[in-house]
Amino acid sequence: MATFQITTAALGVLFAAVILFLIRGDRLYLRLGLFWFVLAVLAVLLGIWPRLLDGVADQLGIRYSPTLLLVCAVGVLFVKALHADMVNTRIERQVRRLNQSLALLNIKRQQADNDNL
Repeated sequence: MATFQITTAALGVLFAAVILFLIRGDRLYLRLGLFWFVLAVLAVLLGIWPRLLDGVADQLGIRYSPTLLLVCAVGVLFVKALHADMVNTRIERQVRRLNQSLALLNIKRQQADNDNL
């Protein structure tokens, strides 16, 4: 096995171990961790069998197989960024609603305090 294959496989295993450590320590949600773990396993597979990428590229009609890897990486990053923006939007909406509810509760409490005087 070539040096680059060993390096890629070792980095994939290391990446998978770090992801599992983060999930186990409750520093990364399981759902998000599974996404990253799948990418780590894919890195291990491509490190062990680099011809796998060549075969898929040939089936898709791509002559230079690293191009397929680059296009897939850009696609994954695009989907991940879109998902992060969707989650951020949902969180901001929830915070805004909580702030509005808190403001209404404070107004009601102030009115109740004024009525008791």
